[in-house]
Amino acid sequence: MKAWRVVDGFGLDNVRLVDLPEPEPGPGQVLVAVRACSLNFRDTVVIKGFYGRAVKAPITLLSDGAGEVLAVGAGVTRVKPGDRVCGTFFQGWIDGGPTDATAATAMGGSIGGMLAERVCLSQDGVVKFPDHLSYDEAATLPCAALTAWNGLLRSGNLRPGESVLTLGTGGVSIFALQFALMAGARVISTSSSDAKLDRLRQMGAETLVNYRSTPEWDKPVKEAAGGVGVDHVVEVGGAGTLPLSLKAVRRGGHIALIGIVAGMGEIDPRPVFLKSIKMEGIYVGSREMFEEMNRAISVSGLRPVIDRTFDFGEFPAAVRHMESGAHFGKICVAVG
Repeated sequence: MKAWRVVDGFGLDNVRLVDLPEPEPGPGQVLVAVRACSLNFRDTVVIKGFYGRAVKAPITLLSDGAGEVLAVGAGVTRVKPGDRVCGTFFQGWIDGGPTDATAATAMGGSIGGMLAERVCLSQDGVVKFPDHLSYDEAATLPCAALTAWNGLLRSGNLRPGESVLTLGTGGVSIFALQFALMAGARVISTSSSDAKLDRLRQMGAETLVNYRSTPEWDKPVKEAAGGVGVDHVVEVGGAGTLPLSLKAVRRGGHIALIGIVAGMGEIDPRPVFLKSIKMEGIYVGSREMFEEMNRAISVSGLRPVIDRTFDFGEFPAAVRHMESGAHFGKICVAVG
């Protein structure tokens, strides 16, 4: 069986397509034939060895994947052979809030990931995905989609008529746009590319701001939100964008703090308490949230936006495409 792993050390030069023993499901486990995976910014950090001490080589890469159940172990009742499923990002986070124990079950980081021809997962760590989605589309859901869902619908308690600011055109931001529109919210989006802004407009974003030509992009964002600021910010940039997000959000507004795409650094906390901003860190979500999100996707008919799907053997090229920042939406890898 083939799998992509970081082997002797970290860095893309240490990523190898290797042969592994065929997995067999034990009690409470399911054997999944992986059909597709998707990449997240997190995966590039893992590959570089910058994700923390919990990640140790060798390890199978990528948290996100979808496939078909081939066989089940003793005592499995949640799924059966033939079911189409996704693995959950946190294999041990079923419901409730996050804990140290659930954080230690993150795929493609603390434990092995999905970028293999076949994987064994806990029956508690899989969910059936909406019938109208392909394997590629379903593979985009476990991290990026659930992070956006948690950030807006759970943490933000998003309501119709509210305003949402999304930053860039990566997976989380595109899903946030789609979920916000699904909930009846108004969306303001930023990008450094006018061509990408035009695509965001076609998807339903109401106000578009090019942050390269308008470095103080908080001002037009705030103006577009009635002069008081937006209700919600899906903050994926980190220290590179958070200071302007704090200016763009309204007094008493909400920021879902999700990523560090624009870098790390020191943050002045004064705007948070002076404006009574609710700012919550979002680290994906539970299986219960995933199933709730899937019900909404099924009813709405939402389809994930896929930039490009690479062949299994082209995985390093997929990583380089992610690092280039040229993508719009999700990058996938066909496995089976």
